[in-house]
This record gives sequence, structure tokens and C-alpha cells, in this order.
Amino acid sequence: MTHPPTGAPLPNLALIDQAQQAIADFERSVAPGMWPYLDKATVVAEMRSRITDPFQINQGGQPFCGPAAIAFELVRKQPVRYVEICRSLFEVGSFQSKTRRVEATSRLRQSQGRLRMGQADWMLLSTLRDSENLLFPVDPGAPDVMRNLSGMTKSWEMKGWVREILGYRDVKYDHTYLFGEFEALTEAADVIAAGGVAFALITAEGLLQNKKPLLPYPSHWVTLVGNIVIQKGQFLQHDSGHFSCDIYSWAKKMKLDADEGPFEDYFWGVVLGRP
Repeated sequence: MTHPPTGAPLPNLALIDQAQQAIADFERSVAPGMWPYLDKATVVAEMRSRITDPFQINQGGQPFCGPAAIAFELVRKQPVRYVEICRSLFEVGSFQSKTRRVEATSRLRQSQGRLRMGQADWMLLSTLRDSENLLFPVDPGAPDVMRNLSGMTKSWEMKGWVREILGYRDVKYDHTYLFGEFEALTEAADVIAAGGVAFALITAEGLLQNKKPLLPYPSHWVTLVGNIVIQKGQFLQHDSGHFSCDIYSWAKKMKLDADEGPFEDYFWGVVLGRP
């Protein structure tokens, strides 16, 4: 079975113009910032670059793949809302999501040192990630083990952000730990074609780095962008099928391209948000 490819929607130039105007208003604002170690001119410049090219959203050296995937779709589909959220975070230290106020803690706003990523991205992504953490607060200066623990994003957190940040009401998670990969991707293609969003949980080494991990485990969230092509193999013929898809990850457009066997081994599920 071959599923027809689906492409990403073209950018809405009118929305981009509105977002650029909103950034200009933010730039002229004299309201003091709530992040003493962030430079407003740098934040504004980075916001402008991301409005122009959402693929510049960058988790850098932080384990913020989940928040980065959400922010990418926020900028791509709702650039004005992205600007509103960033401005509110900078000037107020919080922003209103769909049903609750998301706060950047004083501890987070006072963080300094090596952020390992751009300032605008740090402000948004660290706030999203830290707002979900109960045991391991986000700290740019923490040891790698602690930073990785604080940066882990679970499927229910992705579902929550799809509802609260992106505003989709029909949200679900299809897990594919044992089977169902091709069915989940077929549905993802339909959701994307209808204007929705799809986020896949994968083993990054196996699907993006051409490495066979010692112990495959779900390690990385990516945004499925489009051009999903599914060729399911014949019954009992493992590896006879093939899968490919354009994705966003690590500040660039990439292509997942895998035979059926590796794909089944390294694809763990997909969070879908349908309009």
C-alpha cells in the first residue's frame, strides 16, 4: 500500500507581516524586561529571524526537542501568537495559554551563563519545559545528567502543549511500541493534509544518524512536516516496506527515510492535533 505524499502548506504572508509589525511594537516598548541576563535587542533579532524561517527554532545544546517541535509549529502556523507569547514572557514573565497562566519562575528568569542556544529560544523553550517539571528544574549550568533528566518530554506533556499552546481541541497519542506504525503514519498524513500537526517520538540514532543503538529507546521528538510516503511490505516479508517523510529537527529540515524493519524498531508513537 502506498500513501500519496502530502506537502507542507505555504506560509501565510499576511500573518508574517502582522507578526513583523507586532515585533516592531515590542521593540519600541519601554517596559522593563523580566529576564535580567537576556538582551532585548538580541531577543528581537532572533524572533524576526524565526518568523521569516521557522526552521531556525533551535534547541541547541539543550534537551528541549519536545518544546522545540511545539515552538516550530507555533511560529509556522501562528506567528502573531508566537510574538505575543514571547513579548509577554519578556515583559511580564508569564503568558496565558488556552486555560492557564504559564509562569517562568524567578529562578529560571535569573539563570545565566552558558545557555547553549539562542536567547529567544531559551526564553520560550525553557519556560515550557520547566513549567512541567516537578523534580528536576531547568538549569543551564547543571551537569549533563541533570539537564537530560529535566529536559525529558513525555507524550502527555506533548498532548498538553498541543492543546494549550497550539490550541487544538482534538488531540491524541497513538503509541506504536509493538505495532501500528504504518496506521499511525497514515493518520498523521491525513491530519497534516487537514491543517493539523503531528509529532513523532523516535530513536534519533536509528532514524536520523544511521547508527544502530545498543538498546533502542524513545529519545527524540520531531515534527512531521509533510511529503509522507508509505510503502507497506508484504505479509511476513520484514524490511520489504519503506517510509519517508520531511521533518523538522535540530533547526533544519530533514528527511526520515527508512526501510520497514528499522522504522518499526525506532518509531515509538505520534501525537496528533486535528483542527
